[in-house]
Amino acid sequence: MKQQETIDYLLKAVWQNMSNSYNQIASGFGITQAIGYMLINIDQEGTAVSQLAGLLGVKATSLSRMLNNMEEYGLIYRETAAGDKRSVKVFLTDFGREKRQMAKGVVRSFNEYLTANLTVQEKNSLMQGLQKLNKLTLAYTVTTENDEQKDK
Repeated sequence: MKQQETIDYLLKAVWQNMSNSYNQIASGFGITQAIGYMLINIDQEGTAVSQLAGLLGVKATSLSRMLNNMEEYGLIYRETAAGDKRSVKVFLTDFGREKRQMAKGVVRSFNEYLTANLTVQEKNSLMQGLQKLNKLTLAYTVTTENDEQKDK
């Protein structure tokens, strides 16, 4: 099987194209796609830093750098929980809420574009297929030759 015929290759290529498009648009608003995604995922009541790491799938060092940059740009502020100094929540500033609305608008517009260019059946099949693929990916474990030898 050729690399271009594998599911993971095609998913990566599609996501890379989407990410590049989002980055081009986001740069016009003075942010990146990743910052836009982060802004969209910060609740009005604040969002725990640990929750953001899980949503974004990034390591603590990358998240910390990103949060520092966002704080420097005046998009967010952080508050430590009174009872637990290890618990930190991130909140949007007024400027962050403004950029969040822009990011949401871009995402809505892109999804409207996709919906307009896919049939209902195509969209539903794609969504179901991706949800199933995600479950399969989470359940997948690598079987090595050593594991197979143990089973004999």
